[in-house]
Amino acid sequence: MNLITIAFLASIGAIIGWVTNLLAVKLLFRPFDPIEIPLLHIKIQGLIPKRRNEIAVSIGKTIEADLLSAEDIVSRLVNNDNKEEIFLVIKSKISKLINERLPGIIPSAFKGMIQGYIDDIINKEGEKIVADIVESIIEKSASSIQIAEMIEEKINDFPMDRLEEIVFNIAKNELKHIEILGAVLGFVIGLLQGVIIILLQ
Repeated sequence: MNLITIAFLASIGAIIGWVTNLLAVKLLFRPFDPIEIPLLHIKIQGLIPKRRNEIAVSIGKTIEADLLSAEDIVSRLVNNDNKEEIFLVIKSKISKLINERLPGIIPSAFKGMIQGYIDDIINKEGEKIVADIVESIIEKSASSIQIAEMIEEKINDFPMDRLEEIVFNIAKNELKHIEILGAVLGFVIGLLQGVIIILLQ
């Protein structure tokens, strides 16, 4: 009889522990929208949906500050290959302008001298000019691109059921371990209760 009592209490403890942790996992997301309990005037809502805006703001700020800034993005887009291409485009445009704007009465020899002089300046100063242009682009882009706000907006617009599915798919083993741990702890507590009850009889 004593063993039956201990086994019964341990089983009940395991069930309670498992159900409690199962509900705790589900309540991370469910219910998506607030539900008011009649008479008690208490609203129940999943932790993540309830704190969605705060989570979105925190994630956005963290990513922008520590992981990915606007400067990082623009710097990756404007790499050394791009700088070389910008340099060649500038050089080509200037050469074209010289040929188009210089009066036709100027002898070709003088045009060649002017072209050579300007090409020499571009070759010497071109890299610095391009570097200044790129730096200006990065500064302007950094002030206009708000990574944190973009991420915050995307998270707030992301369907909650889809987010729940993603989280549970990624962490399903860990969440299952939490449920099992609840059952184990409940079993141990029930077992101890049974032993204590029998000892006190």
